[in-house]
Amino acid sequence: MTKELRRLSILVLLMFLALFGSTSVIQVVQADNLAQNPLNRRTLYDSFEVQRGSIIASGSAIASSVPTNDLYSWQRKYTDPAMWAPVTGYLTVLPSSTGIERAMNQELSGIGNSQFLARVEQIVSGQPPRGSNVVLSLDTKVQKAAYDALGSLQGAVVAIEPKTGRILAMVTSPSFDTNKLASHDTGAVTKEYEKLKDDASNPLYNRAIGGNMNPPGSTFKLVVVSAALASGAFTPDSKLPNLSVYTLPGTSHRVYNDTRGTCGPGKEVSIADALRLSCNIPMAQLAVKVGSDAIRKEAEKYGFNSSFTMPLTSAPSVYPLAPNVAQTALTGFGQGDSLRATPLQMAMVSAAIANGGVVLKPRMVDQIVGPDLKVQQRFDTEEYGRALDAGLDKELADMMVANVSKGIATNARIDGVDVGGKTGTAQNGPDNPFSLWFTGFAPAEDPQVAVAVVVENGGGLGQSGTGNSLAAPIAKKVMEAVLGK
Repeated sequence: MTKELRRLSILVLLMFLALFGSTSVIQVVQADNLAQNPLNRRTLYDSFEVQRGSIIASGSAIASSVPTNDLYSWQRKYTDPAMWAPVTGYLTVLPSSTGIERAMNQELSGIGNSQFLARVEQIVSGQPPRGSNVVLSLDTKVQKAAYDALGSLQGAVVAIEPKTGRILAMVTSPSFDTNKLASHDTGAVTKEYEKLKDDASNPLYNRAIGGNMNPPGSTFKLVVVSAALASGAFTPDSKLPNLSVYTLPGTSHRVYNDTRGTCGPGKEVSIADALRLSCNIPMAQLAVKVGSDAIRKEAEKYGFNSSFTMPLTSAPSVYPLAPNVAQTALTGFGQGDSLRATPLQMAMVSAAIANGGVVLKPRMVDQIVGPDLKVQQRFDTEEYGRALDAGLDKELADMMVANVSKGIATNARIDGVDVGGKTGTAQNGPDNPFSLWFTGFAPAEDPQVAVAVVVENGGGLGQSGTGNSLAAPIAKKVMEAVLGK
């Protein structure tokens, strides 16, 4: 063999190996990402060529496929579309999909890894290809209670089962009609999508897990107190100076309690009373004493600065990396330009406190069920970490119960049930409407539900509304739905 022929052979071999390697990467390593890419038209057509599986909640389909006579063969149909929009999302003929429709596309299309044997069986038996059903953890009764309670208010609700991390409700408002985006009329779908995209109220946002996040306000005091207890240097009875005005360290900016007075009588106030009365000044002082590093680490134990896949992916709630002392004081009562949280995150805080200090990963899917009703995949409870040691969680839980029974979270009370909770009324600048919060759990002795509610845009009341007046009653109705009250 001549030198030139040998070089040419080696070159051809290298080119073959490069081609083999690249196609292997595309077909194996990148297969899932390519299948999930909304711009992949082949995947889109595949989604419509098979009878797509249903999305099921409480034993009934909330998204299913119906036959058509057009190019796409099957069309998605949604039940109570506005109520379920942040959960199901939509499947459209445009290169766009959201929610469970996107996150579980392979399973719903019948091409997921867990469905390999089912696909083989369909081929051998000559059956038409069908996707599998996604069975959600969400409870229709609880979802409806949250949706009805939130009503026309702008905001979101999340309810979690504390012992498992199963999401029981996820509601956002304003919402939209997913059926209008499921149409096979490309022009009509495009027009509807553009209208929703240009709507100033952002109905396409899933405010429960993302969107433009809000400062958590006084609900974040739970994390600050948790960090204080975890440090070992503080107890619920630890005292703080009881001031009527507090100047942020290193600045001339003054901070006041909501009452513009002291936090109850006396020259000092306990951490427990400061939390029960939701006073800002003691919590600002406590945050400075505990320090931003300890607060950030505690917040991250609850899930701040992390994203969760449920399989919907949440935006990370944010505690700033290196706030100065004045900024740290502001975070003591949930304020500051860089402190932001989702309702999912604040529900996780309450759920962890109710669950003995153990933080569980949130999840929305219980199992994948094939067309033959065989369970193809189950999803189990997963632990994220521990935020509070045993014993300390009980101290914080007791303080939350006092907030509702004899504090300023009274509108979350349920007859015959001990409820733990915390309200929040977060500022968004000197003239902008407040963000109104509540997070809590019930019943205190055996928690079955943890919930978080945010009402944005001041609930239409500007700076007059409070977390107790608007958010707490919504949370109460959600908790009652879980408890059968």
